[in-house]
Amino acid sequence: MCQIFINADPDLYASRSRSIRLRGVATSLRLENLFWNVLEEIGERDGLSVPQLVGKLYDELSTSGRLDEHANFSSFLRVSCMRYLQLQLSGRIPTDPGVPIRALDAGWVLPDERRPSA
Repeated sequence: MCQIFINADPDLYASRSRSIRLRGVATSLRLENLFWNVLEEIGERDGLSVPQLVGKLYDELSTSGRLDEHANFSSFLRVSCMRYLQLQLSGRIPTDPGVPIRALDAGWVLPDERRPSA
């Protein structure tokens, strides 16, 4: 089992920082390359660059009231990438990269979403 994971390209788990503007403020985000790759794939589906996608996610998270001073935005991005891949595996997000995310019905994609119990 471990060979499947330990034989991964080390570049995938190497971290990289990128400078991105969030609401006009330059900030640095550090993620592993694998997550930057997934964010690139998600953004390409809707014609967005990674900085545009990250800015859009930040704005929507902020206006939803779910982003506070204790929130870790880098962790949010990692979880978003994992959710994207999980939803593709479950068939809720098409694997066809030509289908934009914005065209999907969130109510259909997320009907079984449950919050973990405390």
